Amino acid sequence: MRTTRLALAAALLGASPLLPAASSAQGQETPYTVVESQRSYARLQEAVDAIGDGTGTIRFAPRRYADCAVQTQGSITYQAQVPGQAVLDGVTCEGKAALVLRGRAARIEGLVFANFRVPEKNGAGVRLEHGDLSVSQSWFRDSEQGILTGSDPDGRIAIDKSTFTRLGTCEGPGCAHSLYIGDYGTLTVTRSRFEAGTGGHYVKSRAARVAILNSSFDDTQGRATNYMIDLPDGATGEIADNWFVQGRDKENYSAFIALAAEHRNHPSAGLSVHGNNARFAPGIERRSAFVADWTKEPIRIEGNTLGAGLVRFEAR
Repeated sequence: MRTTRLALAAALLGASPLLPAASSAQGQETPYTVVESQRSYARLQEAVDAIGDGTGTIRFAPRRYADCAVQTQGSITYQAQVPGQAVLDGVTCEGKAALVLRGRAARIEGLVFANFRVPEKNGAGVRLEHGDLSVSQSWFRDSEQGILTGSDPDGRIAIDKSTFTRLGTCEGPGCAHSLYIGDYGTLTVTRSRFEAGTGGHYVKSRAARVAILNSSFDDTQGRATNYMIDLPDGATGEIADNWFVQGRDKENYSAFIALAAEHRNHPSAGLSVHGNNARFAPGIERRSAFVADWTKEPIRIEGNTLGAGLVRFEAR
């Protein structure tokens, strides 16, 4: 089984100063370049507006940024020149996130999102309100939420080789989670890592179809966390070849994976949970369900390696 530990130059993150978007007048490299036109911009919103309803790539120079942007149209790739060395740090637009996305599509490559908090207790690196989203080699850390989305039943979300660290809270009117997907068409998570949650679930998804594959969920340093994967409206697809370790400090340790705990808005017949490895952290003795199911539909659970105290399936 493959797991991913994404190394993203943590030393650089700790050492680099927090810079606003620099201008060429200061003798510094302009931070944002639209690749197709080779024009540079001092503010991220200016680069987004320059692409408009077209298709383009914004390349981020290596540094920390006190900046954010709202994309309302077009298809835009947000790309770090050096993966892991372009950090959007703490500044939100519309009181929501560093990137607020409601255009046709967005792609995020190699960026770091850190330290997002807002009065509503759901500050995120990315707030997706409409359109498709693809994320690769990116790191979401130390925020109330990593990625939060609205609903787009025709939309697709894909996350690959990315890490979610110290995210989530239940201090607001509702819980925030490391990854919270609304009523989307599909969610695909591959080769990614979820770790050290600070509340809520690691993955909460209302998407009709999911594929969560070859990823790791390390809850050993988690605090007041809940499920590893919560599919509250039901879902089809597969959860396969993942590694799960549940830690001691839980708000709810009764299940690792929960299916249709809130509603049965999507069919779940045929959901396949296979080839996973799940256990408690060393020194923890308790009982929990690997899969807790509220649907009463036929789902496939086989070929999983479960540690002591874990029950393969529990109908609720």
